[in-house]
Amino acid sequence: MQSKLTTLSRAMSLVTDGATVALGGNTLHRAPVAAVHELVRRGRRGLNVVKTAGAYDVDLLCGAGVASAVTAGFIGYENLFGMASLYRRAVEQGTVHAYEHACYSVIAGLRAASQGVPFMPINAFSQSDLPQAQGFRKVSDPYSEDEVYVVPAIRPDVAIVHVQEADATGNARIYGSVFEDALMVTAAKQVVLTAERIVDGRSFEAQPELTTIAGFMVSSVVHAPRGAHPCSCHGLYDADLDFLADFQAHTQTPELVADWIRRHVLASASIPESVA
Repeated sequence: MQSKLTTLSRAMSLVTDGATVALGGNTLHRAPVAAVHELVRRGRRGLNVVKTAGAYDVDLLCGAGVASAVTAGFIGYENLFGMASLYRRAVEQGTVHAYEHACYSVIAGLRAASQGVPFMPINAFSQSDLPQAQGFRKVSDPYSEDEVYVVPAIRPDVAIVHVQEADATGNARIYGSVFEDALMVTAAKQVVLTAERIVDGRSFEAQPELTTIAGFMVSSVVHAPRGAHPCSCHGLYDADLDFLADFQAHTQTPELVADWIRRHVLASASIPESVA
């Protein structure tokens, strides 16, 4: 099979203005940050970012003006740093539209896209205001007289997932929690992997049961060591709390945000522009 290895810059050219982009990982764990930084450097605009629970990645895309909508169940830093200031400010000011979900309804929407159906029933909204707020509708259960809420399919144009290991053809292993990443891959039109290590494909043949993502579903593979930093990557590094605290300290005004982005994102290409 032909190699899909490419540079981060070329891989992110798959993401066009206005695209719906799913980001792998969860909160501060295995987020595809190198790719997110590249989207900021490329000046992308109008993205609808899809994630069950995001943190630094989604917060930064909102603060940098890259995202114009977020489809998510939760955006924040949990007990470590609290709310995501840039995301909250952008929603309050109307520059980002929050398509509010529960994490499970994001999963249901991705599952519908993955299975090629227009919507997915969900049995969790009967006591919630969320269906009215977001316009989720009910359908009749053909096997009973009950009605059930359904969530429309969420089909990302591109899913970006950071993994510990991939081979050149796109087979990949995720160690630790997979979160919704494997589902995102099957729901999206195109898939970009960033990988800590590029390994020999024969290792996947030796232990196929460890393959999380099959290569035929992947469009591009990028060698991206520490590609989740400042988020953690299971078995390799923890979240960089000092880096995140510094980021949080610079989210109070647009001027501070712009200066932080200039110094930490625009002025530094995190991945060398060569195919490793």
